[in-house]
Amino acid sequence: MSLPKPNWGNPVHLAAFGFGSGAPKRAPGTWGTLAAIIPYLFLRELPLEAYLAVIVLAFVVGIYLCGQTSRDLGVHDHGGIVWDEFVGLWITLILVPPGWGWLLLGFVLFRLFDIVKPQPIRWADKRVSGGFGIMIDDVLAGIYAWLVLQLIIHWVG
Repeated sequence: MSLPKPNWGNPVHLAAFGFGSGAPKRAPGTWGTLAAIIPYLFLRELPLEAYLAVIVLAFVVGIYLCGQTSRDLGVHDHGGIVWDEFVGLWITLILVPPGWGWLLLGFVLFRLFDIVKPQPIRWADKRVSGGFGIMIDDVLAGIYAWLVLQLIIHWVG
């Protein structure tokens, strides 16, 4: 069964699908997470307070974007909806030192937690619905990945 396609002319669908990065049939979450690196390269230049404010705003906006797109397509958490991956990766990369190695490690850790979904991520993924439900499991995966990444940075640094 083929999933419904977004209306690319609808800016809500376009943003929810990560500006097209969630469109590939294979591994849309991974492609969406890769695309999230591009805005991150600009966001990381912000002062910490502004960076955190962007994450909070992106989360709140994401609840609407993901929820509306999900309703429009008639599929809860359509695989192509990747705005949640954007926010999850940005959480993972809070206070990460400069360098592609740290960025790559953050990417891998986030994808690992997003795919494996240890508790309570798995619980939230199955039990929380709507736009908030789509967003919260990736926020939790981002927090888990951030904690592990910060521990590694502390041990290595």
